[in-house]
Amino acid sequence: MSQQPPPLSTQLPPLICGTATFNNQYNPDPYALPTTAIVHEALSLGVRAFDTSPYYGPAEDLLGAALNTPFVHQNFPRPDYFLLTKVGRISGNEFDYSAAWVRHSVQRSLQRLHTEYLDAVYCHDVEFVSPEEVLTAVTELRRIRDETGVVKYVGISGYPVTTLCELAEMVLDKTGEPLDLVMSYANFTLQNTRLASIALPRLEAAGVAVVPNASVLGMGLLRRTGVPIGAHGDFHPSPNELRTAIQAASAWSDAQNIKDKRIEKVAIRWALEHWLHDGASLGSSGDPASGIPWQREKIEKYGGTKLGVSVIGVSNVEELRETMRVWRSILDGLEDGEQTAVDAGRGQDDRAWSLQRQRDVEILARGIRRKLGEWVDYAWASPGPGFVNKLSAPAVPAPLPTPAASPDQLPKQAVTREGSGLQSMPRT
Repeated sequence: MSQQPPPLSTQLPPLICGTATFNNQYNPDPYALPTTAIVHEALSLGVRAFDTSPYYGPAEDLLGAALNTPFVHQNFPRPDYFLLTKVGRISGNEFDYSAAWVRHSVQRSLQRLHTEYLDAVYCHDVEFVSPEEVLTAVTELRRIRDETGVVKYVGISGYPVTTLCELAEMVLDKTGEPLDLVMSYANFTLQNTRLASIALPRLEAAGVAVVPNASVLGMGLLRRTGVPIGAHGDFHPSPNELRTAIQAASAWSDAQNIKDKRIEKVAIRWALEHWLHDGASLGSSGDPASGIPWQREKIEKYGGTKLGVSVIGVSNVEELRETMRVWRSILDGLEDGEQTAVDAGRGQDDRAWSLQRQRDVEILARGIRRKLGEWVDYAWASPGPGFVNKLSAPAVPAPLPTPAASPDQLPKQAVTREGSGLQSMPRT
C-alpha cells in the first residue's frame, strides 16, 4: 500500500509547460525542435510541471531525454517538478482503455521519461470511448496508485465540457472517490469560455480537485496566420466560417491604436490572466514561477490561496521566454505584485505597467469578441460525425526511436545560477 499523497491543489504549480507541440501535428519535424533547450530554459525560469502524452508522437521521448541530462540531475531533483502524462489514446482513431493497456502505457511512460513515478496520469480524450471504458481505466490507474505508488494522481482529459462533467459525476457516483483533476483544452479562450460558465460548477460539485486549462490559443486557431500546419496537414477541427470570423477579428485588432495588438498576444494574456481568477476555485497553490531566481515559492505570497492552472505550449526558446514575460507581468498585477517584481529584479514600475497592459488587453478582447459575434462560445463536435474506434486488437506497438538530447542552443547565463535570464529582455 503506497503512502497517500498530499492534496493536489496544494502541490501542482499553476503554470504547466505542455509538450503537444513536440509533435508532427504542430511541427513538420519535432526532432528538429530545440526540445532540450526549451525544457532546460523552462526549469531555469521557474516552470515546475510538464504535461505530455504517448499520443503526442515522440513528445515523451523528447521530454525524457531533456530531463535525463546532467544539468537537470545536478540542479533539479525529481521531487522538484511534476510530470503529467496520459493513457488510452493510441492514434487519431485508435483508443484502448483496457486495464492491460493502461498498465503497459504507464510502464512505457516511466521508461520514456526516465522516472520512477508519474505525478499525474489522465485518461486521454475520454469523449471517444464509452463511460464504462473510462471507469475501467480510472479504476486500473487507481489500483496502480494504491499498490505500487508509481502514479500519484488520476484524472481525465478531453474537449467537450459536458462530457467531462458527466464522466466526473459518474466516477464519483460509481466509486465514491472524486477525480483528482480534469483537463479541458480550447474551452477557456477569447473565443470560448464554456469551461468556466458550464463546467466549473459541476466539476466542483463532483469533488474534482484541480481543473487545468489547456490550449489558450484554441489549438492555434487564435493566430494572425491561422491554424498551424504540421506534417499531417490541416488537422484542426474548426469550421471554415469560424476561421474566417477569427481572421476578421484579427484584422480589427491590428487596426487599433494599441501596442502589441496581435490577436495571439491578446489571447494568451487574456486567457492566462482571467483563468488565474476564474479557475481559482479549482486551482492550486504550488510554485507560481514568479521569477525570483532559483527559489521555491508558494502562492500565499500573492495574497490568495490558489490560482487557476494553465497549460502553455511552445515550439522554441523565444516563444517560451515571451510566454514567461507575459506570465510574470500578470503576477506583477496581482496583490503584492509590486514587491514580487522587486524581489525578481524587474523594477518598481512593473506593477503599474502590468495594470496598464491589463486595461489595454481588456479593450482589445472586448472588441475581438464583438467581432466574433455568434461564434463566441461555439464548440465543435468531438468526436466528429461517424467516428469509429479502429482498434482491432490490443497490441504493443514498436517503440519510437529514442532521440539524443538536442543541443541546448542557449546562452550560458540561461543555465547557471546567476539569474533568471529575463531581466534585460524588453516588455511585451
